[in-house]
Amino acid sequence: MRTKQRKRKKWLWIIGGGLILLLLSIGIYGYSIYHNVKQTANLMHEPIDRVTSEKRSKPISLEKREPISILLMGVDERKGDRGRSDSLIVVTVNPNKKSIEMVSIPRDTRTKIVGKGIEDKINHAYAFGGVEMTMSTVEQFLDIPIDYYIKVNMESFKDIVDAVGGVTVNNPFAFTYEGVTFPKGEITLDGEKALKYSRMRYEDPRGDFGRQDRQKQIIEAVIKKGANFSSLANYDEILAAIGKNLKTNMTFEQMKDIQANYKDARQQIEQLHINGKGTMINRTYYLIVPEEERLAISNKLKEHLEINTAS
Repeated sequence: MRTKQRKRKKWLWIIGGGLILLLLSIGIYGYSIYHNVKQTANLMHEPIDRVTSEKRSKPISLEKREPISILLMGVDERKGDRGRSDSLIVVTVNPNKKSIEMVSIPRDTRTKIVGKGIEDKINHAYAFGGVEMTMSTVEQFLDIPIDYYIKVNMESFKDIVDAVGGVTVNNPFAFTYEGVTFPKGEITLDGEKALKYSRMRYEDPRGDFGRQDRQKQIIEAVIKKGANFSSLANYDEILAAIGKNLKTNMTFEQMKDIQANYKDARQQIEQLHINGKGTMINRTYYLIVPEEERLAISNKLKEHLEINTAS
């Protein structure tokens, strides 16, 4: 079970990063594409019971290109069961610095669950109170505002890779994973192979860092296809894959504003890492993040969001 959850977590880097970069890359040309994109956006839209984060004194202005934050949630939901957020990634987007920062919050991180008044694993916030409680808990843990969320069906992104006709990447070394051999050099991957390519870790001499580089390769390859979105014959398949598997509080108008005003941010992507120590408490495994580590990540994200770090 834990292995499957780790796989889902790593795949969220590709799903969420790909979606955000597609959002920043895609130009909407012609009535047909515009109409279909709008329909997809409306299908994805799932509002929450708040307008502005408690950590912001006023609503964010997309027209003024103010830096924004997005919480990516990889959720394993089943019929009749809300499920849990297997993966949480915070993304900050700063068009003025022309950069994006992404940090994954380990699912076993022990922290206060806002609205429950208890300390527990951060991923349990979703089971207790859904999207709103998860956003509030992440806000408190990192001490930054969370402006938007994107909730992802964790098995979905391979559909998007297939919809763009597969991706081509440059593999730095040959390896075999889950019955598939990936030769060194330029290779073309369908959705299922892209999923496996992104999962391998133990044969990579750089471990997680090497795996993250391969995940970034997949994201960038999808974006390369997505940048020519309007010329793709099967753009409707891409939209169908996105609309079926993702939910967000972003409206269509907000997506248009982000595409128009934030696309420069895609030029640079930095992945941050939260370190901690695994500890058993009452027979339950938790990751304890040292306060100095939490503050370092928090201050870096605040700087990227152009928020005062004096707190």
